[in-house]
Amino acid sequence: MAQKDGGLMKIRFSIGTKLIIIITFIVLISLGSIIALASWLIRGDLQIMAEENNFETNRRTAMAAEAAFEYIHSNSLILIRTITSIGAGSLLAQDTAEYFFERNPMAASVFFTVLGGFGQAEQSELFINNNFFETNNIDPSLAETYRDINTAALQRAAAGETLLLNAAQIFRAPVLVLFFPWQDGGAGVVFSPAALSDSFGYGVNQSYLVNDEGIILIHADFDIVRNGVNMSESDFIKRIWNNSERSAQILYTDEEGARYFGAFTKLNIAGVIVITNIEYSKIFEGIDATTRRNIYLTLTVLSISIILIWFFAKSISIPLKSLAIAAHDIESGIFEISLKPKSRDEIGVLTSSFHRMCKALHVFGRFTNRDIAVRAMRGEIKPGGFPKKATIFFSDIREFTSISESFTNTFDNEASGRIVHWLNAYFTHMIECVEKTGGVVDKFIGDALMAHWGTAFTTGSTRKDAYNCIRAALMMRGALRRMNIGRTKDNPENPRISIGIGINTGTITAGQLGSDKRMEYTVIGDPVNLASRIESLSKTFGADILIGENTWKLVKKRFITVEMPSVKVKGKEKPVRIFAVINYAKNPKGPKSLVRLRRTLGIKEPDNLRLDTNSAEPKYVFTDKR
Repeated sequence: MAQKDGGLMKIRFSIGTKLIIIITFIVLISLGSIIALASWLIRGDLQIMAEENNFETNRRTAMAAEAAFEYIHSNSLILIRTITSIGAGSLLAQDTAEYFFERNPMAASVFFTVLGGFGQAEQSELFINNNFFETNNIDPSLAETYRDINTAALQRAAAGETLLLNAAQIFRAPVLVLFFPWQDGGAGVVFSPAALSDSFGYGVNQSYLVNDEGIILIHADFDIVRNGVNMSESDFIKRIWNNSERSAQILYTDEEGARYFGAFTKLNIAGVIVITNIEYSKIFEGIDATTRRNIYLTLTVLSISIILIWFFAKSISIPLKSLAIAAHDIESGIFEISLKPKSRDEIGVLTSSFHRMCKALHVFGRFTNRDIAVRAMRGEIKPGGFPKKATIFFSDIREFTSISESFTNTFDNEASGRIVHWLNAYFTHMIECVEKTGGVVDKFIGDALMAHWGTAFTTGSTRKDAYNCIRAALMMRGALRRMNIGRTKDNPENPRISIGIGINTGTITAGQLGSDKRMEYTVIGDPVNLASRIESLSKTFGADILIGENTWKLVKKRFITVEMPSVKVKGKEKPVRIFAVINYAKNPKGPKSLVRLRRTLGIKEPDNLRLDTNSAEPKYVFTDKR
């Protein structure tokens, strides 16, 4: 969309901008759709793979944990049975315990208690793996201390429960205690879950172990284990406890708002649960990074495309802008335009054609009135005739016939070219005076010039139009004086020029006359005829500029004028008053009287005011009325 600004259409969206918008739309829609679709499909596949991988990791971790707990449980039962069968205090029992600890280096101690009546312990034995305590720099007495403070757990074990507790707070090391029933009492084994470190290690899939009380037993972060973090109030743990399935996977949100896939497996020992988590956002880190890279690539491609399109658009818009400016100049009547094609494409062909058109219009403008043609082209001059209050101007070169004969006699075959050149130089100066004062050159009639003011162009005031017409006549007088410097009347190559001017003001008809093939903007009417007749009297009255009474009434205060004898013109009942224009009223320089004007211009004072007696039909009758 465009808005008009100073004759030219103001461009709101340039070709470059439109191309950039279109290409941006195409690139964003195409690449954006591909990226979005690929991301959506890959994210779906990644989620399925991540869920399967998380679930499989949980299953393997659960199998490893269950196998390790069963192994330590069964081996501890064998040790206890063996010791009780051979006697706890015998050397063989000690050797058996040492052998057990050699085969189970992660076991810290094994203890059991046989309960008597009223739940009182009748026998209590404790076997310690000194190598474990030395290796881990732990005080061995802590084994007995832990057993003594957990009699309640032993009693629950004696009652048939299997418990897995966190002992890290006592031993200051990742240590678990498995309490289990044995005959009429309870037993326990203190051991390190280090063998499960690979299964419960760090990684994208993070596994940890929770007992039936919600206390974390194994975790990659030892501080969590040492602090005995309890998750029993967690919604996730509650959902697991309420879930009847032994193994499943749940999408949940933690207290901080992070989303996780949590796979769980309930073990068959001590009611513990192996949980494996993967953060939801980490599943898509890879595809998100790829998507970001694709977006950056898209923006890079788009930026490069925009730069290329911008330069390409400039190669189109700059020539088109030049053509638009040239078209505006033509619309304004300026045809002297030079355009050079800068490419061999359609724009270059159009520029060449436009240049040829400008040259043709320039030639055309020399054969018609350019200003009138431009205004007609704009629709400012409507077809038909319209009444106008205008001032009409006629000028003629005096003794032109004799001057032409002199050219012919002197230059023979070259006479035509020389006289046309001489006339063109003269008309150039005269036309310039007309155009500078807002007049319209109507036509050339041989050596005569016809112009008018207040028709196609007007100041809006008949008085001002008349003033401008006389101003143009005085400018012509000055131009001729400068042209005649150094010329003589008898110079055959460049003779002196004298002209007569007739001016009249009145209501005329102005319009486009002619046929469909050729039109001419001109004026017709009695004031036009009278102006022509006034001009023909200039030589008779011995004055170069004569004006009619209507014109004189409009400008008499602004010019020095002298009234000539009145003339009875054919077709008019009353004599016509005619005035000679001497000078501007307020011009301190130049002639102030008709006598002085004639001396300045070299005009002879007429002997009499008689018509040509040889005229078949006299057009004028002089009278003494003024």
